[in-house]
Amino acid sequence: MNALNVAVIVVYLVGVAWIGLRLSGKQRSASDYFVGEGRMPWWTVCFSVVATETSVLTVISIPGGAYTDQGFGNVELAFGYIIGRTAVALALIPLYKRGGFVSAYQYLQLRFGRYLQGVASVTFVVTRLLAEGVRLFASAIPIKLLLSEFGVTLGYDIIIVALTLLTVVYTYLGGIKAVIWTDALQMGLYLLGALIAIAVLTGHVGASGWSDALHAGKFQLFDTDFDPAHILTSSFALPTAIIGGAIFAMASHGSDQLIVQRILATRSVRDSQKAMVASGVFIAVQFAAFSLVGALLWAYNDGKTPKELGLSSADGLYPDFILHGLPVVISGLLVAGILGAAMGSLSAALNSMSNSTVADIIHSFSRREISDLTMLRLGRIMTLVWAALMALCAMGFSTTTGNVYLTALAIAGYTYGALLGAFLLGRIVKRANEFDAIVAFVATVIVMTFVVRVVKIDVTVAGKVTEKGIAAQWLVPIGVAVTLVVGGLTSRFHPAPDPVPPPEPVEAVA
Repeated sequence: MNALNVAVIVVYLVGVAWIGLRLSGKQRSASDYFVGEGRMPWWTVCFSVVATETSVLTVISIPGGAYTDQGFGNVELAFGYIIGRTAVALALIPLYKRGGFVSAYQYLQLRFGRYLQGVASVTFVVTRLLAEGVRLFASAIPIKLLLSEFGVTLGYDIIIVALTLLTVVYTYLGGIKAVIWTDALQMGLYLLGALIAIAVLTGHVGASGWSDALHAGKFQLFDTDFDPAHILTSSFALPTAIIGGAIFAMASHGSDQLIVQRILATRSVRDSQKAMVASGVFIAVQFAAFSLVGALLWAYNDGKTPKELGLSSADGLYPDFILHGLPVVISGLLVAGILGAAMGSLSAALNSMSNSTVADIIHSFSRREISDLTMLRLGRIMTLVWAALMALCAMGFSTTTGNVYLTALAIAGYTYGALLGAFLLGRIVKRANEFDAIVAFVATVIVMTFVVRVVKIDVTVAGKVTEKGIAAQWLVPIGVAVTLVVGGLTSRFHPAPDPVPPPEPVEAVA
């Protein structure tokens, strides 16, 4: 039985990499390698965006949260994300596509100059290295436990290296097209896994189980506690989820090259906009599916706490059901889906980091013209370099303290406001020049470091006062405000620069 499950996992992992390479074809240019020559179907790009932002932790933590006290709060968050993605589709995507960019930060070069472009790119790759290194190590934790149930005992380092090697093969050879196609396949598998789990659980608990979960508040969608302290510290408070979530999505999907790169691979502005907005809808569907798994698991386990079930945390509920509640082969396929979620986020990070390094740093600061073939070779070399650094970073976290782990997870809070703020400064404050933008960028990172690490708010829960940090969704609006204020003030001390001509329109690929 264990051997059959392991065989399913191996066949899936090898097969999905092979399919991705076959569908990607031969890479003939840097544009082909980084944005697929702008020829990818919008629906595959949509699925790739969803897979890129879905890690192993997403797959296992949302059911755990719904099981305990979050209900369908993640779906509430998704509503804010849809609003933010719609704003990006209308305000930023036309700029990127008209300019024929392969990186979002090329707009910053056009508007301000190459130094701000370089600052933004370095900020992106450092942020992504830390965040994805943590994600990779965190992904290895449940994977190790799942594989051990199948009789395969591997250390964290071996799992990290194996995942990195397998992912880098199709990322190195197939570029963004291989990444997008494999992402789409992997998203389909783990979403199918959630639907299978829902069907099996429904068969166990029946209509009465759904009713019990409903009356226990497991389907609660909106958090209507409007206490100011709760709003500032809880990701699920209604204003936080909708307003903060929308602005957070504008940063994560409008100024983060990890996502923007996929959007630039579509055929036209219209296709890019469809992919962006549809990804928000699919995220809501995905969050609803995983939340429903958690609610039905609560009914399946008669409302027992994770500790009563012998689990260390709620994150173990869904993996435990996969291993012990599903038939052989199906459980192996769902474990493969969890592995696929890890590979999807890793491949996306590697390709986007390589893209930004080559386009925003090497190409922009080179004193001589770099041929397209050289750019392609550099892109592949940087994919290998970042893969090695990512694996080393992930293995380093296995021996560090929890504080470093949490700091790396929250790293987006330090930088997202500055990144989105730089784009908005260029669009809103016409007097701002490159010096203003760099000063505002650096000032924002300094201020946000203080906000994330120092600012705490007293929150009263069940009569007990505890200190909590500001919710991640509010960090981006704060950062954007700092960038616009600082950049706007410094721009008053010099004449307005000459207006920057808009980028020449690029023909849509038929």
